[in-house]
Amino acid sequence: MMEIKEQEVGQFVAQDFRTAAVFSEYGIDFCCKGNRPLTAVCEKNGIAIDEILEKLSGVLGSENNAAIDYKSWPLDLLAVYIEKIHHTYVQTKIPVIHKFLDKLCKVHGANHPELFEINREFLKVSEELLQHMQKEEQVLFPEIKRMVKSHEDNIPMQRAHFGTVKNPITMMEHEHDDAGEIFRTIARLTNNYMPPSDACNTYKVTFSMLDAFEKDLHLHIHLENNILFPGALKLEKQLF
Repeated sequence: MMEIKEQEVGQFVAQDFRTAAVFSEYGIDFCCKGNRPLTAVCEKNGIAIDEILEKLSGVLGSENNAAIDYKSWPLDLLAVYIEKIHHTYVQTKIPVIHKFLDKLCKVHGANHPELFEINREFLKVSEELLQHMQKEEQVLFPEIKRMVKSHEDNIPMQRAHFGTVKNPITMMEHEHDDAGEIFRTIARLTNNYMPPSDACNTYKVTFSMLDAFEKDLHLHIHLENNILFPGALKLEKQLF
């Protein structure tokens, strides 16, 4: 049996998403870089592994009836959930945050020039995410649903035009990494979403919205990288 210290960070979160709060506390990326063993992550970041294991054990050993067991969901249901919940969230929040950032640049840009860079970074990640989600909805998710139906109905299926499902998955994971890197830059520029002392209410609300957007993106990417994509690869092996 694999020693718990060698378990990948993403596997902890896939088992119980409440552990995400522990990793976030230590600044550990559990979504884009969730494929790293816990022991390696702690060693690289100078974190006492016994300390973090104690906190993880406290979470995993506690009862929480509200915790959602995403791993138990059928892959096609999970794909629909991601599209309807997380894709919709991104699509609806982007124009609102853009509007607020533009206003902050006009009103506070002279005293806080970092706002212009924050605005540019968010515009960049917004464009990339919208294109990324479109590819998932038009290419990858339909293929996953097709595989699920083939498996349930015991009907042979042919390879998609892109070959193995690993090809689009690899592309999506790379784009997840890019989005994660951009938000690390935004978090740094915003002092981890802490508005300055002279911030108005709009300033505070905008930073709060950026913080919420990143948190949702973490869960969004986690569901894909650590649950949906590995499940799809496993199912493909059963079909071909």
